[in-house]
Amino acid sequence: MPQLHCHVPAEVAAQFQQKAKHAHLSVSKYLTKLIKNEIASPWPEGYFDLFGSWEGETLERPEQGAYEKREVN
Repeated sequence: MPQLHCHVPAEVAAQFQQKAKHAHLSVSKYLTKLIKNEIASPWPEGYFDLFGSWEGETLERPEQGAYEKREVN
């Protein structure tokens, strides 16, 4: 497994170690979790391939009616 090395100020390292401890994870596992969350795509694989693939009737938005008038505070 590849290793990454970085340098952080002592106070940042201490805070990071505390967060890892509260998560009941080693510093390495906690950092791995953060990196995975950062680089993960929020969209499932192939999600954007579906755009334009609708084969049913044309979708039409119904009339929305008048805007509601609200008092300004």
